[in-house]
Amino acid sequence: MLLKLNDTNFNETIAQGVTLVDFYADWCGPCKALAPTVAALAGEYEGKAKIGKLNVDESGQTAGAYGVMSIPTVIVFKDGKPVGKNVGLCAKATLVKLLDAAL
Repeated sequence: MLLKLNDTNFNETIAQGVTLVDFYADWCGPCKALAPTVAALAGEYEGKAKIGKLNVDESGQTAGAYGVMSIPTVIVFKDGKPVGKNVGLCAKATLVKLLDAAL
């Protein structure tokens, strides 16, 4: 299941376990290109990791707190702490590697 994250639910969602967060914006072309990959991971990692998306235009406070300057940025969190990061459009294998390293 793909989670919709925002400034309100972010910290609670990432607090336990492994969570991959896609920081994106609706107007961002590379973000749109990455979206199907992130959605696929949500299905493949069901029960193992949480997969979520955070719109930086709607939740700038959280994006700023994690130094997101370019989008798409994907950050993998383990028990609330960032443990992996990728900036820019990337292959699915790159995100799988980040997730698997955190599990």
